[in-house]
Amino acid sequence: MTFMAVILLFIFFVLFFLYFWGLNPHMITIFYLPEQSLTHPAAMIVIFCIVIGLILGFGAHLYSTVAHWLKHWNRDRSEKKQREISVIYREGVGRLLSGDLKKARGLLSKALDRDPKRVDTLIAMASLTSQEGNPTEGLELLRKASEIDPKGMEVLFKTAAIQEEIGKDEDAIASYQSLIALEKDNRKALRHLRDLYIKHNNWQEALDSQRQVLKAGPGANRVAAEKELLLYLRYEVARLAISTGSPDDAMSELKDILKQEADFTPAKVSLGDAYAAMGRGDDAVKTWQEGYKMHSKSVFLERLENYFMEREDPSSLLNFFRGQVLNQGEDLMFRLFYGKLCLRLEMVDEAKEQLQAVESSGVESSQLHLLLAETYRRCREPEQAINEYQKALGISKRLHLNFSCEKCQHITPEWDSRCPSCGKWNTISLVDRKLIQEASPLALDKMVIHHGEQKAWQGA
Repeated sequence: MTFMAVILLFIFFVLFFLYFWGLNPHMITIFYLPEQSLTHPAAMIVIFCIVIGLILGFGAHLYSTVAHWLKHWNRDRSEKKQREISVIYREGVGRLLSGDLKKARGLLSKALDRDPKRVDTLIAMASLTSQEGNPTEGLELLRKASEIDPKGMEVLFKTAAIQEEIGKDEDAIASYQSLIALEKDNRKALRHLRDLYIKHNNWQEALDSQRQVLKAGPGANRVAAEKELLLYLRYEVARLAISTGSPDDAMSELKDILKQEADFTPAKVSLGDAYAAMGRGDDAVKTWQEGYKMHSKSVFLERLENYFMEREDPSSLLNFFRGQVLNQGEDLMFRLFYGKLCLRLEMVDEAKEQLQAVESSGVESSQLHLLLAETYRRCREPEQAINEYQKALGISKRLHLNFSCEKCQHITPEWDSRCPSCGKWNTISLVDRKLIQEASPLALDKMVIHHGEQKAWQGA
C-alpha cells in the first residue's frame, strides 16, 4: 500500500468520524464495575471499538505470519538436516556393500548420532554389526528400530535373518509369525517360516505354511515347484502318522500322493510300511514288489529282506529271488541283492555265483567288491578275498550297502525319503545304482538253483 493511499484512507476515516459524531452527539455511560463507569460520546466509543478490533486483528495476523515463518524455517532446517544425513547414510551403505566395514561404521555412526531415531540407519548398522561378527549388537539396534516403527516389515525381516544366522530359530519363527500377522499373504515370510519348520522336521506346521504360500499365489515360475513341495510335505506328515501309530490315516494320503506322482518312490515305500504296521503283511510285500518292478530301486528289495528276516522266514524270500532271477536274469541289481542275501544266510556258493555274475558284467563297485571279498573269505580263498578287500577299501560286519543322494552325492548308511544334506526328496538310492543298472550284461548262463526247489514267487 502506497503512502498516498494511507493518507487518503486516514482522511476518509476522520471525515467518517466527524460525520458519525454529528449524527450521534449524545453521551453514553458504560459500567465496567458495579460502581465504576466511563462516559464518552457514542462516536468515540464506536471508533475505539473499531481501533481495538483492528489492533487485535493485526496482532492475530502478525502471530500467524511469524508462526508460519517459524514452521517453514524449522521444516527447511529439518529437511536440510535429513538431506545431509541421507548423503552420509547412502555413502555408509555403499561402503558396507563394498566390504569397507571400518569406513562404513564411521559414516553410519555419524548418521546415527545426528538422528538416533532414523530406522533405515539402525537397520544398516545392524547389518554392519552382523558382518563384523557381533549379531547381538545388531539385534539390539533392531529392537530400538522396532520400538520406533513397530510395524516395520524391513525391521522384522532383518531381525529374523540375524536370528536364523545365529541359530535362534525359535525367535526367528516368532519374528516371521509377527510379519505374517501384519501381512498374512507375505510370501517371503511364509516361505522362510516353512523352511524353518522343515529344518526342524515340524512337518504339519511346514505343510500348513506351504498351503498358505500357495493360497497367497506364488509367481508363475514357482507354482510347479511349490506344488511339488506341497506333495512332499504331505508325504512327510503321512510318514509321521505311521511312526506315531496312525498308519490307517497315512494310507489314504499316500495313495492319493501316488495318484498325483506315481514315480515318487518314498510314498510307495511308506505305503508298504503302513500296510506292515497295520498287520497286512501280504499287502506290504505286494506293494514293495510292485515298487521294485516300477522303479528298480533297491530300497524295495531291502524292505522285503528286512521284513522276512525279522519274521525268520528267509525261505519265502529265497523263493522270490530265485523265481525273479530265473525270469529276469539280466537284472544285475536283483542279482546283487540275491547274492547279499545268500551270503547273509551262509549260502556262500550261491552267493558267489550271483556276485560273480554281476562282476563279470564289468561293474566296478566298492560295495560289490566288499561282498565278493566276504564271499571268498568264507569259501577259504584268501588271496581272492584280500584282493577284493583292497578294492573295497573297507568292510562292514553287517555287509551293509550304503546309499547316496543322486543330487549332492551325500553318502548315508540308511535309505531315507529325503537327503539329510541337501534336503531334496526322492533322490536317495543305492551307491552305484546307475552303474550297475546301466551296465550291459554278458551272456549269463542259467543259474543253478541250490538249497531249494525252482518255485515261482507265491503271490508275486
